[in-house]
Amino acid sequence: MSKEKFMTNIGLMTIEELADYLKVTRRTIYEWVKHNKIPALKLVGQWRFRKDKIDAWLDNKSKFH
Repeated sequence: MSKEKFMTNIGLMTIEELADYLKVTRRTIYEWVKHNKIPALKLVGQWRFRKDKIDAWLDNKSKFH
């Protein structure tokens, strides 16, 4: 199993995968990370995003709009 496939199977997404999931640009994701607006982890120098945390973040955001 490839590393990318493993990461996706355990619910971790890359910047590219998250941008596709949220239908925003990679630049937007980087801006959100820079300003601590989105839950993220940095693993071995690369940003990763837990799908369950992103879904909870989205649910929380939708409560206010």
